[in-house]
Amino acid sequence: MGTPDFAVPTLAALIAQGHEIAAVYTQPPRPKGRGLASEPSPVAKLARANKLEIRDPVSLKNAEAQAAFAALDLDVAVVVAYGLLLPKPILDAPRLGCVNLHGSLLPRWRGAAPIQRAIMAGDAETGVMAMQMQEGLDTGPVLMAERVAIGRKTYGDLHNELSHLGADLMVRTLAALERGSIEAQPQTGEPTYAKKILKEEARIGWTKPAREIDSHIRGLSPSPGAWTEANGERLKILYAEPATGSGAPGEALDDQLTIACGDGALKLLRLQRAGRAPMNAEELLRGFQLPRGTKLV
Repeated sequence: MGTPDFAVPTLAALIAQGHEIAAVYTQPPRPKGRGLASEPSPVAKLARANKLEIRDPVSLKNAEAQAAFAALDLDVAVVVAYGLLLPKPILDAPRLGCVNLHGSLLPRWRGAAPIQRAIMAGDAETGVMAMQMQEGLDTGPVLMAERVAIGRKTYGDLHNELSHLGADLMVRTLAALERGSIEAQPQTGEPTYAKKILKEEARIGWTKPAREIDSHIRGLSPSPGAWTEANGERLKILYAEPATGSGAPGEALDDQLTIACGDGALKLLRLQRAGRAPMNAEELLRGFQLPRGTKLV
């Protein structure tokens, strides 16, 4: 049960391990691109390529959908970023329950955007956890976990790393469940919640310290992209690094895109103009002048 790119490595790993996959549940096709043509989810594409049964109900709350799920007579349901609420009859149907892969060190960052929120908050580490699902939001006990350092990774970097690490973790979790050699452990610590990223919070506030802005940029790169306005145009900042210098927040301190923050400065390294492909700073400056003294807002 999964939908986006993050779930694809897990399905691929389950196929490679020879597990009997009774069905693949995913979100229905969504309009995409300029023509808004309906496009199957990444998980549906992989399932179709492997001739697996695909089910894409709009809801699992009705009795018919729940009966169809129960009729599969599952040992376990593997859930990775599926996108639908699983009611209790669904959670209770498989013999070993529903096992969810979550991209954080629970109970930190329960919810919709755990990878982005961990980077944006400046966390030193994060990870993936395989957990036994309950009715609450990511509240279930943990079966297995892996930790990784965040360092200077972007959301894109960390998303890809965790998706593959999580696939391996899920394979090992299922093997342990099959052997009966694993015991779920309750989550410990104070929960935090990873709310969905809103469009309005992507704008960069240059009055904040450089350290916070740097985390903000990396946490939203490549999507949806932290942005600012320069020369009356919206400009996405995809990567930056700490720099020396001081000035009015948002002010260009030189001709090479070193920008003053509320405390410290950042050198902008990878950017994207509206309607253009991402480019490095040197490429951008050939056709988009941002000389010393320019103000980003």
